[in-house]
Amino acid sequence: MRPTAPPVLALAGDLAVFAESRAYEVAWHRHPAWKLVLPLGGHAVVGESVGAGVLVPPQYAHVCATSSAFVAVFVEAWCLRADPASPTWLDGRAVRRLLDAASSGTGGGLDAEALGTEAAAFAGARPGVDPRALHAVRASVRASRIDAVAAELGLSPARLRALVAAEIGVPLATMRQWRRLREAFGSLVGAGGAGGAEGIAGAAAEAGFADQAHLTRAARRFTGRTPGSLGGRR
Repeated sequence: MRPTAPPVLALAGDLAVFAESRAYEVAWHRHPAWKLVLPLGGHAVVGESVGAGVLVPPQYAHVCATSSAFVAVFVEAWCLRADPASPTWLDGRAVRRLLDAASSGTGGGLDAEALGTEAAAFAGARPGVDPRALHAVRASVRASRIDAVAAELGLSPARLRALVAAEIGVPLATMRQWRRLREAFGSLVGAGGAGGAEGIAGAAAEAGFADQAHLTRAARRFTGRTPGSLGGRR
């Protein structure tokens, strides 16, 4: 998967792969997933550090930039086991291997399985997570109330929240909003751009956000950019 204009986003299971055809800088943010930043010929910057590529851990507050077009890969928190306290820097060879894996699908398209395998080979795969925690994260996206998900699993809401926090390392409410943001961004990019306020509002409603402002706050919090920037506006 290589960057084209406008931005491209592919959602595949536990991966969200975003390709931007230009150098870019995002504001202070903290995403609840691992993030691989893979520049094409340039470099990545996190804070004051610079490298050929970088893996940023979940819940790590930072600013990030690239000097070239890039591919960013968001990998859910339960998938990898690299250093959870600070970024892990990649050399040029590792970046190329990951980019090659990402583009190994038919016709140079995304091969999510190959990319996930390569990411795990680089960072290490995390040991098994309680399936109830994974079910809660996935089911909560469309559930109107967390209580209903807890009841389905035979747990109290408090016990379910504690289980997700212990197993995944991120609060359930945060994961719920993150998964909804993935869906909203997928709708916006899939439509060929943000499509103005009406398109953003529609994507917000479809993904389960209260309104456009709610979606924009989540986007800034988790990605450091606005939904409107997906249409080429910063």
